[in-house]
Amino acid sequence: MSDNSYGLANAGEAVEITAPDLAYQPPRPKDYAPKIGLIGCGGITSYHLDAYKALNQRVVAFCDTDQKKATERRDTYNPAGTIHTDYRDVLSQDDIEVVDVATHPETRIPILEAAIDAGKHILSQKPFVVDIETGKRLCDRADEKGVKIAVNQNGRWAPHFSYIMRAIEAGMIGEVGSIDCTMQWDHTWTRGTDFEQIHHLMLYDFGIHWFDIIVAMMGNRPPKSVYASVEHLGYQQMKPPFLASVVIDFNGAQARLNLNGHVIHGQEDRTIVAGSTGTLRAFGPELNNQQVALWSEAGHAKPQLDGCWFESGFEGTMGELLCAIEEDRKPFNNARDNLDSLALCFAAMRSANEGVVIHLENETSL
Repeated sequence: MSDNSYGLANAGEAVEITAPDLAYQPPRPKDYAPKIGLIGCGGITSYHLDAYKALNQRVVAFCDTDQKKATERRDTYNPAGTIHTDYRDVLSQDDIEVVDVATHPETRIPILEAAIDAGKHILSQKPFVVDIETGKRLCDRADEKGVKIAVNQNGRWAPHFSYIMRAIEAGMIGEVGSIDCTMQWDHTWTRGTDFEQIHHLMLYDFGIHWFDIIVAMMGNRPPKSVYASVEHLGYQQMKPPFLASVVIDFNGAQARLNLNGHVIHGQEDRTIVAGSTGTLRAFGPELNNQQVALWSEAGHAKPQLDGCWFESGFEGTMGELLCAIEEDRKPFNNARDNLDSLALCFAAMRSANEGVVIHLENETSL
């Protein structure tokens, strides 16, 4: 597909310039290579483990209440590793410094509490918690114990999102005025799975990535209000509404999210960030296949990015946690900041339930 028909239609007479070289790739620790324990060995953890292998990191313990799942992961990724069905057995191992807690949110809290008390640094699966107060309590507890908690918001290191965030930070488009995220994709694979029981599948389990990305792109600007609506397609067979739209107001800016999870043919994923001095766009048929374009007064650029979400994203979340431990600093994907993303997500669900605008002055006060 030509540039004029896909993503670069408004380039006009703008001069093509060399794309800025930005540090969008997943971070890697210099020398830190701790022993890692994996708690929860569900399907998504194959991506976790592939990423850790790419980072040259060692997972030495595999835990799941279903021993077969733990055994399969151990045999595939580290035959010398240990197998457990009780997470406390992993936490009792003094040589394990970091744990990846990849269980469902409803069962995760006691595991996180025990991991904090055991002094283990934590990568938590998203969504981090199911209520903000619990999240605050866990963060306070971790601070007291000197434990770092990062959240697996892996979209932050999807190459297109990471490049856009670095460009915004570098001031390449000035002050952000609007963010538009629109996706038409096929999420019907969830039919007959546990995911089908999540009413707000679009806004919560899936949409949390986009709420987090929007919060990250807006920097320190807190959202003022959110309005969301969801709807069932007339022809869908799944229980949750597969249509969702969200409008988020900030001081002097707005973000809009539009989702259709039941597009079998002609899928598209597009993000547009318009600023006072330029515009950034990411576009492609799906989240693992994205191009990025930048417009500014100097001209337009098309960076050639390496990697994809379901590689770079998972490398980034753990890599950033390990770098933060090595450098003794706060991870970019730290749990306390993630509560802002969660508060926005929860407010959007409440808005969709009640059909009203939710004002966020108190909702996101941490």
